[in-house]
Amino acid sequence: MPNPFPGMNPYLENPDFWSEVHLLLIAILQESLVPQLVPKYRVAIEKRVYEIKGEESLLVGIPDVSVQRNPAVRNPITSNVAVASPPIAPVPVTLPMSEEVRERYLEIVDMATKEVVTVIEILSPANKRPGKGREMYEEKRDNVFGSCTNLVEIDLLRCWKPLPVLGANFAASYRILVSRANRRPRADLYLFNLPNAIPDFPLPLRPEDTEPIVDLQALLNAVYDRAGYDFSIDYNTDIVPPLSESDAVWSDALLRERGLRE
Repeated sequence: MPNPFPGMNPYLENPDFWSEVHLLLIAILQESLVPQLVPKYRVAIEKRVYEIKGEESLLVGIPDVSVQRNPAVRNPITSNVAVASPPIAPVPVTLPMSEEVRERYLEIVDMATKEVVTVIEILSPANKRPGKGREMYEEKRDNVFGSCTNLVEIDLLRCWKPLPVLGANFAASYRILVSRANRRPRADLYLFNLPNAIPDFPLPLRPEDTEPIVDLQALLNAVYDRAGYDFSIDYNTDIVPPLSESDAVWSDALLRERGLRE
């Protein structure tokens, strides 16, 4: 069964799926762009690696360990003498383990000059939640804004504060930013919510080039089909992260209408 949502499928934002979805979207986006851009441009998958530590880290599969306090016991030989109570139980804590973060993104590279013409970012949780990951991403973003490189920034995550722009007076769950180097500080921001289809957007290149149109909705739907998420997702379960009250009502009605929720 195809993606039951008209736009972004909020179940794909679950941490159990998102890292895979992110990787597959990068790969299918590259696959779709290569035939449109060769031989002038190369579409390269790039990677940045860094470590985060402490509360910024997403600790998965590390159980909390605690020691329960035992009740007072009697001496088995002289039961009239009480044994001293053991110390108060320790408090369960989580150690500030380091986590290696690997983020992939796309670069459109001019084959003749080897210059990076356009960067395409699909935001990950580390890019948005407060901490080192966001700080590093914002620094890279500022460097791109100060260069001759175009930027496409795709945000399909509802959680955390959106990356900063000026003049976005409308609240929206999702957004796509298209920033052309020759038009800065002006840029185009596509805002959309859960009931909306993901809008098509042009891929900025050199000013003299014809800009390909990216149908991100079709690409997301293809990822959903290829990965078999219709078999992996239980639509009777709650959505993680949770939806707003209005989106939850809308989503419940949609899934019941399509026979995916009892």
